[in-house]
Amino acid sequence: MSAALAILLSALAMTAIVGVRYLIASGGFALATRARHPGLYAGLDPQIRREIAWSLASAAIYGIPAGVVAWGWKEHGWTRVYADVHAMPLWYLPVSVLLYLVAHDTWFYWTHRWMHRPKPFRLAHAVHHASRPPTAWAAMAFHPVEALTGAVAIPLLVFLIPIHVAALGVVLTVMTVMGVTNHMGWEVFPRFMWGGIVGRWLITASHHQRHHERYGCNYGLYFRFWDRMCGTDDGIGDFARAHAGARRRAGGRGMDAAGGQPE
Repeated sequence: MSAALAILLSALAMTAIVGVRYLIASGGFALATRARHPGLYAGLDPQIRREIAWSLASAAIYGIPAGVVAWGWKEHGWTRVYADVHAMPLWYLPVSVLLYLVAHDTWFYWTHRWMHRPKPFRLAHAVHHASRPPTAWAAMAFHPVEALTGAVAIPLLVFLIPIHVAALGVVLTVMTVMGVTNHMGWEVFPRFMWGGIVGRWLITASHHQRHHERYGCNYGLYFRFWDRMCGTDDGIGDFARAHAGARRRAGGRGMDAAGGQPE
């Protein structure tokens, strides 16, 4: 098999993996939303269809660079991903996960702030903010320009920071779960993760909801560090108000007010 064909197949495989991962994660949390807050997404069907279409397009943009890097790692030893758990001290496993999350969060914060400048917002980021309020399907609902800024982060980090392949799987799992749950419109996590001392530093749906309400604040992905450091942290949002606004825009087609405040 030629190298070009192998790279193409790897990119296609990664695109399929990213797409299926999105459908499983977002679909699972959408079902959880239906069970926990029946009717919360009622009247949002056109928006959800749009979110799914943009997200599946984003899957290709995420999958292509990941596929190229995966091929290079397997065939030529590119990257600093290692498979032998003893190649680094065991204590480094959790440290590497934290390093990746902090680095990714930093990249996301600053590119996200840039996306809120007038021209990038009109060109690209407005697609994501068309989800009002966001749903579990909105996690990857990006314009291709925005998807590209997100797609390069982890593929770049694997060339810079050593990480075991299983630890990388943990990073990708956290990225997927947080991306979906931050957009659900209600809190799936216990109160201490969003309302207590821990919640002062971790981002969950309550914190990201405020970003979708007011735009110019709460730019982080996992942690509130950069928002606090840069004065862009504006606390937590109001789920009830967001869904009441959606009911008005949908013409009051039976949305249940069960969304309520975070629980």
